[in-house]
Amino acid sequence: MDNKQFNHLTKTILLQDSEESLGKFLKAILTPDEIEKLCTRLEIAKMLKQKIPQRKIAEKLGIGIATVTRGSRELKRGSFKNL
Repeated sequence: MDNKQFNHLTKTILLQDSEESLGKFLKAILTPDEIEKLCTRLEIAKMLKQKIPQRKIAEKLGIGIATVTRGSRELKRGSFKNL
């Protein structure tokens, strides 16, 4: 992934002036499947912060343990401070 393109994306997201505007933007650039995956990853992070065991998260969300483990690594790196 090109850093310049990623920076453009983050700046564009930050330019949205309301929750409604951001929602419309995300629906315009993402497929329904991509939106679902992002929502699942956000839920994983929330559950990890609540100290729910990884296997229980995987079972509850119907996902693989590797996906939860990836979220756990990011949590340890401090990637989810604003949740």
